[in-house]
Amino acid sequence: MTPGAYTPSSARRRYWRLPLTLALPAAAGWLAHRHWPVLASGAGRLAVADHGWLLVAATAVTATWACSALAQQGAVPRALPAGRLVAAQFAASAANHVLPAGVGAGAVTLRFLMRCGLPAGRSATALAVKATAGAAVRGALIAVLALACPGVLRLPSGSGGRIALALALAVVLAVAVLPALARRWPRARRAAAAVLADVRAVHARPRRAAALWGGSLAFAGLHAVALIAVTQAVALPLPPARVALLYLAASSAAALLPTPGGLGSLDAALGLALTAAGAPPPAAASAVLGYRLLTVWLPLIPGLLVLAVLVRRRTL
Repeated sequence: MTPGAYTPSSARRRYWRLPLTLALPAAAGWLAHRHWPVLASGAGRLAVADHGWLLVAATAVTATWACSALAQQGAVPRALPAGRLVAAQFAASAANHVLPAGVGAGAVTLRFLMRCGLPAGRSATALAVKATAGAAVRGALIAVLALACPGVLRLPSGSGGRIALALALAVVLAVAVLPALARRWPRARRAAAAVLADVRAVHARPRRAAALWGGSLAFAGLHAVALIAVTQAVALPLPPARVALLYLAASSAAALLPTPGGLGSLDAALGLALTAAGAPPPAAASAVLGYRLLTVWLPLIPGLLVLAVLVRRRTL
């Protein structure tokens, strides 16, 4: 059969690509319309902020996509096309704001890795390796900054009862889930073995390991730098190290709630964290709005358009 010949499978692929290409920009417009008061308020506050610091924040946010691509390359033993990898990470960040709990970013990156020739299982383990490295880096940064800023991550007074209740619920949930996990243990053990094998393969190549850990560290650090720059732009009176610690802790807590891109959960957690640390509520609200405008709303439509182009060109 000649290349490009018509087949039923190729027709089906064309049929689903066209609706997806049209649906992604429509989803971006719907989200922007739904949250338009937030966008308008954030834009108004940023209009009177220090534009030099906002430029620093925007530069840091832009660099996070390259760092995400670097970390993903580090999680894969074979070389990936650098330009398309960065574009896929930019598109994945936009998809992550449409679907909950990282589903969008994971699906886009998984599809990209499979298009690059990796089997589905190896692609999934590459995502797991990157996610594990990212979580480890965030935990290490939180630990270091907590030592540098003692007393910042303190529990509210009277929270002992709520903590005890949460622990009791966790125990009940574990008891309920353990039988199901036991039945699936062989499959889980094989998946864990595959992830460990890929981890060893990556760390057998020092350049890949450096890309994985360096990209993960730079990704988390640049997001913290972006928020620090926004707080400086709106004259929020908190030290940069404390802002970085509050961002890492709030974003880690917000990741437990399955909202698209942390919409609502991260905004609330970050605003409460900044206010509890001593920031005036209006300045804290301005900082959160500015940070979210730069990380979510301004890149959203361009990111979804890039995603549509990648789908159209069969890169995904």
